[in-house]
Amino acid sequence: MAKGVVVLGGGVAGESFVAALRRHDPDVPLTLVERELVGGECSYWACIPSKTLLRPLEILFHARVAPGAKEALDGADIAQIFWWRDQVAGQDDTSQAEWVTSRGVELVRGDGTVTEPGVVRVGDRNLEHDALVVTTGSVPLAPQIAGLDKLDYWGSREATTASEVPKEIAVVGGGAVGCELAQFYGRLGSHVTLVQSGEHLLPRVEREAGDVLADVLREEGVDVRLSARTSSVERGGSGFRLEIEDQDPVQASNLLIATGRKPRVEGFGFEELDLTIGKTGIEVDERLQAGDGVWAAGDVTGVALFTHVGKYQARVAAANVAGQDARADYRAIPAVIFTDPQVASVGDVSGEGAAVSSFPITSTSRSATYSRPKRPGFVKLFADRDRGVLTGAVAVGPEAGEWLGQLTLAVRAEVPVDVLRDTIQPFPTFSEAIFFAARDLDL
Repeated sequence: MAKGVVVLGGGVAGESFVAALRRHDPDVPLTLVERELVGGECSYWACIPSKTLLRPLEILFHARVAPGAKEALDGADIAQIFWWRDQVAGQDDTSQAEWVTSRGVELVRGDGTVTEPGVVRVGDRNLEHDALVVTTGSVPLAPQIAGLDKLDYWGSREATTASEVPKEIAVVGGGAVGCELAQFYGRLGSHVTLVQSGEHLLPRVEREAGDVLADVLREEGVDVRLSARTSSVERGGSGFRLEIEDQDPVQASNLLIATGRKPRVEGFGFEELDLTIGKTGIEVDERLQAGDGVWAAGDVTGVALFTHVGKYQARVAAANVAGQDARADYRAIPAVIFTDPQVASVGDVSGEGAAVSSFPITSTSRSATYSRPKRPGFVKLFADRDRGVLTGAVAVGPEAGEWLGQLTLAVRAEVPVDVLRDTIQPFPTFSEAIFFAARDLDL
């Protein structure tokens, strides 16, 4: 490849592609184009700052339900919580930029635009290439609410970079981001109203998980509004006033819109390329190829807007750009919502035609040693009756995202349920519930 490879977008998927391609080919000319911060949304405005913010309050809450610990609590130091966030996710990409260039990659700052096949223009430079890898990520998706476009409201970026606690906050959107930030600000002392248009929270996850989380949030003082469609929003008094169809209006000093994201495909000149771009992003094949000499990875593909999926796709794309034959397999995509308790899922959890079994984690010995009173949660397994293998799983409980790992592997590798039943789970752990749920599957 005399002209080399240009990567358009220096977020997690772009960085992961660079790292993977360098392992395959240490010498190919490689250029990374980024207009904001190397590391992208996840590093500075999403995954990393939000999880850092959540952690101190999680520790405090767990201490309050651990007899012998709660008596020593002094409460949350709000300034220190925001300080830790800034140390972990400060708006400085120096170290990540140095990591990129140390691998012999040219980092070009600015807006990259495709001017013709094989050429990306950045400022006054034309970057010619043999292969283009599109990793432009995603942008927030604003709902169609009358008056919203005239207001200055919070998105996830503003909510994760704020350094003050609002007196009241209305959160529109009951997905992962909305639920995590609703719990965070509620635990810091804000009066939180969580407005979800659907019948349950976490609409992309199995309903029981959303119902458990709604009960937990209500117990913590969050006003959870379900089947609540926001018809209009306006400035009212010292804040915002939301009109809700068939429900009481919501008044709050701050408004957070957390209704999802969409692939970032506009403004890059992709119309100059022979690509198929739909509402769900750039279409790619199982090798992550989008067109002749063009690959795409991460949120821009619309397959699953998770950082870990972007990393996975980047590795697959890099192998193929390097001349190998790698293919993506999405049967076991894990997802974790970092609320307390965590909600984790993998695979097909629709339940259609599947054998289903559930076991409460409150019936494990670990639950009795963990908190008093016991915290709610469960493991639910979904299995193919004919093949006797798992097709999906949901886990709700402390650190569920960690002990979901064995279920992710079981779905991906099509491990027989009989093997799960014969697997020795450590005692006392929450993962012991996996054995009991597997034991009770009616196959």
